[in-house]
Amino acid sequence: MEIISNGLIGLWITKTMYYIDSLSYAVCALIMIVKTGKKSNRRHVYKLQQDEGIPDGMCIDAEGKLWVACYSGGRVIRIDPQSGKVIQTVRLPVDKTTSCAFGGKDYSEMYVTSACDGMDEEWSARQPQSGGIFKITGLGVKGIPPTAFAG
Repeated sequence: MEIISNGLIGLWITKTMYYIDSLSYAVCALIMIVKTGKKSNRRHVYKLQQDEGIPDGMCIDAEGKLWVACYSGGRVIRIDPQSGKVIQTVRLPVDKTTSCAFGGKDYSEMYVTSACDGMDEEWSARQPQSGGIFKITGLGVKGIPPTAFAG
């Protein structure tokens, strides 16, 4: 079975790794044993319907909720990994959202990237902001600082 992994997030405190399997439209979790590199308890956190788009990039907020950019869905969704439910949706003026990350001075801003690949003139006229980066504010939640490479 072919897997295209996107949006890898490792939470070393809980030893949980979240990742996206874009081809199966799934956001997944598994437990990592850091010392051995073994993984166990793989589970689907959320399975997108095709009309929601293809899960692509992902980030996590300070409350432990996952934010997933939905390629061809024109949105970023916030998922509670415990309940497996979408708890917030941010729509964008472009269809091809590719990834998301928190930033800004206190990580209260979200930045969302988008693609413009394969667009013809008609598509470009309808979505002239495709390929751009969007700043989202007022989400009511902050991100977490990135983990620095220790080596």
